[in-house]
Amino acid sequence: MASQINPPRGMRDFLPLEKAVRNDLLSKIVGSYASHGFQEIETPALEAIERLTSGDGGDNEKLAFRVLKRGEELEAALGKGADELSDLGLRYDLTVPLTRYYATNYSKLPKVFKAIQTGPVWRAERPQKGRYRQFVQCDIDTIGDDSNFAEIELLNASLNALSSIGIDDAKIRINHRELLTRSIAELGVPVSDSGKAMITIDKLDKIGVEGVAEEMKERFGELVAKATSSWLSSLSDSPEIPEQLREIFEALNKLQPGKLRFDPTLVRGMGYYTGSIFEIEHPASGSSIGGGGRYDGMVGKWLGTDVAAVGISIGFERVAELVSGSPVSSNSLVIIFEAADQQAALSLQAEAIAAGYLVRLEPSPKKLNVLLDSLKAQGVSQFAVLEEPQKGLQGLKIKPIG
Repeated sequence: MASQINPPRGMRDFLPLEKAVRNDLLSKIVGSYASHGFQEIETPALEAIERLTSGDGGDNEKLAFRVLKRGEELEAALGKGADELSDLGLRYDLTVPLTRYYATNYSKLPKVFKAIQTGPVWRAERPQKGRYRQFVQCDIDTIGDDSNFAEIELLNASLNALSSIGIDDAKIRINHRELLTRSIAELGVPVSDSGKAMITIDKLDKIGVEGVAEEMKERFGELVAKATSSWLSSLSDSPEIPEQLREIFEALNKLQPGKLRFDPTLVRGMGYYTGSIFEIEHPASGSSIGGGGRYDGMVGKWLGTDVAAVGISIGFERVAELVSGSPVSSNSLVIIFEAADQQAALSLQAEAIAAGYLVRLEPSPKKLNVLLDSLKAQGVSQFAVLEEPQKGLQGLKIKPIG
């Protein structure tokens, strides 16, 4: 018996109907973002490994798929260690490529640049339910605007994009890195170790207050653990909105009432965040379905000057799992023809395409019902049997399938 042939671990194939569903969702998200004034761009799947491992990507840097040097460069690097063997890597998010893109093209871009990026990213994670090594992200970013208006517009556009695919009950948690850093310092954690403390606090939803306190004890000692437990236990369900976030709350609550919630324990794992940070949550999802924040210092690394930037990413795989049903194109059409009418069928296909149909030609089968059931499963909505070729499209009797 032949062994089963599968795609690489953590990666997937998509059948035609599955791909059609994904394309439909993606086009609605992109269309919604574009309606808010964001412009679509494209960046390479590969980036220089030194950019992907510059220290801003958090744990994702350890998960980057590296690409070996080629030819003589590889031969020269052999025996010098893993870091010397690769010069490129597959992108693990869309933010690092965007900052490089802006640094490359900033002279051709507007002062405030609003970008849409969608596409696959790769991380060498341990595959599990809902977590893949290749997955699609849908990002919008605003570069060049240091005001809260950029955050307000991003969050509003993202909620509207989710509504465009039928997800109306998503909400957003928001925090500010400045507030989080201050809270961690008040626990007695040295400034140099605040990143380690953030990693632990980020596990709150999974391991609870006691688990976080225990891990903080292991890292920083008994006093820090007690302070952490006291801080987390004292947080109310409706904490006071801090000054740094008040303008965002006031504006968004008028546009999207009740959609925003201040969470002083929200961390976000990326090391490049410098200001507001946010995550999109949904009651039917066990984890966030999107997130982002402000990363004002990142673009400046490549340009040598400070550039304000903020972005948000929708996790496409997770939102796709939340959306039930599959779109069936109302203008998809199968024309069934006899062998003698092949040329007429080809001419008729061209006529039907010009009229706006998506046209597939099928030779007359032995069992019509079997063919129609198969076509319905593939998302085709209409069929017609070519009986009067001389009459062209007007002579077709188009019927719904099923």
